[in-house]
Amino acid sequence: MPDVGKKAPAFTLENQRGEKVKLSSFKGRKVVLFAFPKANTGGCNTQACGFSEVLPDIDARGAVVLGISPDSPAKLASWKESKGLGFDLLSDPDHAVLEAWGAWGEKKLYGKTYMGVIRSHWIIDEAGRLVDQKIKISPTKSVAEAQGFLDRMDTSS
Repeated sequence: MPDVGKKAPAFTLENQRGEKVKLSSFKGRKVVLFAFPKANTGGCNTQACGFSEVLPDIDARGAVVLGISPDSPAKLASWKESKGLGFDLLSDPDHAVLEAWGAWGEKKLYGKTYMGVIRSHWIIDEAGRLVDQKIKISPTKSVAEAQGFLDRMDTSS
């Protein structure tokens, strides 16, 4: 798991169009990166649509939003279109990036234990440093807390 205050771990993943997206290509902008378990499911719709609703505010703060899950680019493309999401969704099918960022681990559902995505979000500053991370957060809190952190970043600069 990356340490707050340190350089964010680099990655390159395919987006919903199958295009390679590098985290480093956003240097000079803040990045809100959020991890979600599965496209077009209840909590994931809440989180992604929540970020989409506040996207104009996030954009005005010089930030970009990126979502990441193990879903295929085709599944992400279909979901993005059906929900009108205004940001890229990144495919991490082998969950290597999710693991490196601390968002892959043991989960429990109906008494069964399995490995999966731990809903999370991170904020990376313009210099590429991790400045905030929330691992295991609810979909609605993720949006509100990320937006609140960006607000505090703006008032402290």
